[in-house]
Amino acid sequence: MAVERKFISEGVRRVRVEKYLTKELKRAGFGGMDIARTPLGTQVTIFAEKPGIVIGKGGKVIRQLTLDLAANYGVDTPQVDVQQVPNPNFNAQIMAERLANAIERGWYFRKAGSSIMRRVMDAGALGCEVIIAGKLTGPRARVQKFQEGYIKHAGEPSRTVVERGYAIAIKKLGVIGVQVKIVPPDAKLPDSFTILKKAEEPAPAKVSVTDVGEEIEPEPAPEAPDALDRIAEGS
Repeated sequence: MAVERKFISEGVRRVRVEKYLTKELKRAGFGGMDIARTPLGTQVTIFAEKPGIVIGKGGKVIRQLTLDLAANYGVDTPQVDVQQVPNPNFNAQIMAERLANAIERGWYFRKAGSSIMRRVMDAGALGCEVIIAGKLTGPRARVQKFQEGYIKHAGEPSRTVVERGYAIAIKKLGVIGVQVKIVPPDAKLPDSFTILKKAEEPAPAKVSVTDVGEEIEPEPAPEAPDALDRIAEGS
């Protein structure tokens, strides 16, 4: 059971670290993280929309993050690296945070959801789905979905192709959860195909014929000499 406990503890530690970074780097546009074991320690890669806020003045913020990961979350010799998100419109976590912030500022949920979906699709994504759940318009909770384009909901492509982001908007009536799913434009879908055109057959060679309209009459065959002519020649 030692191996199973190790996997479970690693998963729990990853969730706790991601929750901590999401809270601390909310202003920086936190777009996810990646943890990998190396011979020198643990490599923690943070993806953010504004890397400067993650680093801080003189590297103060990133040093504090490194100390917290080692002391409070048991990360062995953490080495924190920050990378900028090339296109925030294709990062589901960043778009989910923007949607939650818009709802907290008082945007109507339909306007906020459709605006986020339209922004993602206008950027060139293959598909986008926005799910908003909670007390949206009254005392009873409900779920509202916005979808456009192509989205996989089951199978391996739903885990490997679809990008997911989660965020929470805190309102007076309660907590509203938002989820954003994005299929980026460079995603390779298993059911996509292209039709190749059949190669055209070479045209037959043209034969040039002169005087096509003139009919050529066959030459008459020489007539065989009859019997009287042969007798006269013999005499």
